Amino acid sequence: MSSASVRPPLLGELETAVMAHLWSDGEGCAKAVHVALGKRRGITLNTIQSTLKRLFEKDLLERDKVSHAHVYRARVTREEFHRSLLGELVGALMHGQAEVVVSAFVDLAERAGPEHLARLESLVAERLRENKQGRR
Repeated sequence: MSSASVRPPLLGELETAVMAHLWSDGEGCAKAVHVALGKRRGITLNTIQSTLKRLFEKDLLERDKVSHAHVYRARVTREEFHRSLLGELVGALMHGQAEVVVSAFVDLAERAGPEHLARLESLVAERLRENKQGRR
C-alpha cells in the first residue's frame, strides 16, 4: 500500500463498511463483499458494485481484473486514511482555533485513559526536543 498523499474523502456509511471489510479481509470481489455486507443489510449486488467503483474512483481502492470480475483491495492502510482525514479536519479547525483544538485533544486523551494522556505528553516532549535540535 502506498502512503502517497491522498486527500481523504468523507465516506458514507456503506463506503465506510466496505473499507472496513477490505482492511480486515485484505481483498475481495463485489460478490464476496456482498455476501459479507450486503445481504444482511438488504443491499443489492449492484449497490455493492457501485460502492466499490466509487471508492476506486476516489483512489481509496486498487483493483485487478480476475476472470470476469474485479478484485479490490485498499490502496491505503486504515491508519493512513484516518491520520490523513483527521489531519485535514484538525487543519481546518486550527485556523484561529488552535487553543480549542489542543484543549480538545487533551480532554479526549484524558477520557481515553491515563496511558493515553501520558502518551500524548511523551509525544509532545519528543516533538519539542526535535524542534529544539533542529534550530541549533
